Amino acid sequence: MSAIAPAARTRRGSLTHPSRTGVALVLPAVAFVFVFVIVPLIAAIGISFTNMPLIGDWSFTGLTNYALALTDPVFGRAILYTLIYTAIVTLPILALGYALAVMVRANRRGSTVLRTIFFLPYVIGLTTISFIALLEAQPNSGAVNVVLKWLGITDGSTAWLVDGPLATGLICALVIWGVSGLTMVLLLSAMQGVPGAVYESAELDGASWWQTEWQVTMPMIRRPMAMSVIISVIGSFLAFTQFFILTQGGPGSETTTVVMSVYRRAFVDLQLGSATAMSLLLVLLTGLVTAVQFLMLREKD
Repeated sequence: MSAIAPAARTRRGSLTHPSRTGVALVLPAVAFVFVFVIVPLIAAIGISFTNMPLIGDWSFTGLTNYALALTDPVFGRAILYTLIYTAIVTLPILALGYALAVMVRANRRGSTVLRTIFFLPYVIGLTTISFIALLEAQPNSGAVNVVLKWLGITDGSTAWLVDGPLATGLICALVIWGVSGLTMVLLLSAMQGVPGAVYESAELDGASWWQTEWQVTMPMIRRPMAMSVIISVIGSFLAFTQFFILTQGGPGSETTTVVMSVYRRAFVDLQLGSATAMSLLLVLLTGLVTAVQFLMLREKD
């Protein structure tokens, strides 16, 4: 009995050891990342050095795909357009999300209903919203033209989706409306974590509503605001669905984003190796922009 008891205690101790428990809990996530992120990334890097078509034989080409991507004017225009699109939508998404969070952060009657309404477009998703917009932006029959004609702004026959600037404006408005609900939720949860005593102190000091927002609320939710901006920028860099549904990248290539350019190279031109090289360049660009954002938005000591 005396020999069995220490052995049992040793087995129990090994199973409940903090380091072993931590490894057991983390191992599934590590395995998931390795199988679905690391391995595909290594495979993609290998494919980018070949002329692999979607179907057929292939051979090693070295850095040719990267050189072609960096000198491709269509890919360059797609990068520039994606940057412009990102610059247009990022701040309005943050501003509208912040305004919506301010509207619903108080526990007034109807706040829960408003939160649901504001967040509903994000739940529905850009795919569904884009298909609805495709119908409602049609000349002479879509609701957009009907309303604008009723207001006397247009004659009701505007072809929104066959003009580059008009299509870009429509898509930007659609994305700002559809994504701001997520920003609202992120900022609302941060606002609700601000201690009420801080607001009471600001009120006793005679601070106005705007001064309270600018000098109390915004500094205390700086990190969630920064994270919202980073999420918005990454999502804009990877924009595809709304452009594919509404414009197919047209007219011509005026509304072609980077991801759509990669899609065309892979599934229209059937050049998988070249498309993979373009994808990896997009990953590097996104990582660089995200790193710059972290440096710019980090809190100072």
